[in-house]
Amino acid sequence: MRAVVVYCHPDPASFTAAVRDLVVHHLQEAGATVRVHDLYAGDFAPSLTQSEWQGYLESPANRAPVAEAADDLQWCDTLIFVYPTWWYGLPAMLKGWLDRVMLPDVAFLMPDGVNKTIRPGLTQITRLGVFTTCGASRWLTFFVGAPGKRTLLRGVRLLCAKRCRTAFAAHYLMDSSTPASRKAHLARVGRKMARLIGPVPQRAQVQA
Repeated sequence: MRAVVVYCHPDPASFTAAVRDLVVHHLQEAGATVRVHDLYAGDFAPSLTQSEWQGYLESPANRAPVAEAADDLQWCDTLIFVYPTWWYGLPAMLKGWLDRVMLPDVAFLMPDGVNKTIRPGLTQITRLGVFTTCGASRWLTFFVGAPGKRTLLRGVRLLCAKRCRTAFAAHYLMDSSTPASRKAHLARVGRKMARLIGPVPQRAQVQA
C-alpha cells in the first residue's frame, strides 16, 4: 500500500493533528509506505500564479512548480485528506493544493478529438479518506450543502478508480467539543480506517 496523507492545519498541537497521527498510525500498522504532505509546515503556496495558469495545459512542464506533490499523487494508491472545515468548505491552503496539484495529465486527462469531457487520471487510487472537524452542527453543514465534503468525495473521487473505496468522518460542533466527544471521534476515525484499509493489530492499537 502506498499512501499520501494531505494534512492542513496551522496549529501543530491541534486536535486535527491528533486525527492525522491516528490515520498515519493505522496506515503504518497495515504495512503502508506513507508520505505526509503537511501544507502549513511546508509553507505551501496555495495561489495559482499567472505563469502556472498560462502553462496549465503544457504537460509535463505544468507539474514543475509542484513536482514532488504531483509525483506523489501519481505514486499513491491511497489518498487521505485531514483538515478543519472552515466556512463549510476546504481551507484556502487545501483548496489551493487542489488547484495547483490536480493538474491535467496528473489528476485528469483533458478533452481531445475523441473525448468531449475530461477523464480520470488517478485510476490507481483505490482508497480515498476524508477526516475533518466542523464548528457547525451536522444539520447546518448539510443544509448549506457540505461543499468541502462534496469537493473531495464527489469531485476528487470521480478521478480515482471506478470502485474506489471511501471513508469519511467529521466531528461536528467542534467549538463545544469535550474530552469525551473528541475521544469518541478518534474511535470513529479508527473504525473508518479499519474499514478502509483493514484493522490495526490489537497489540498496536493507539490508546485514546
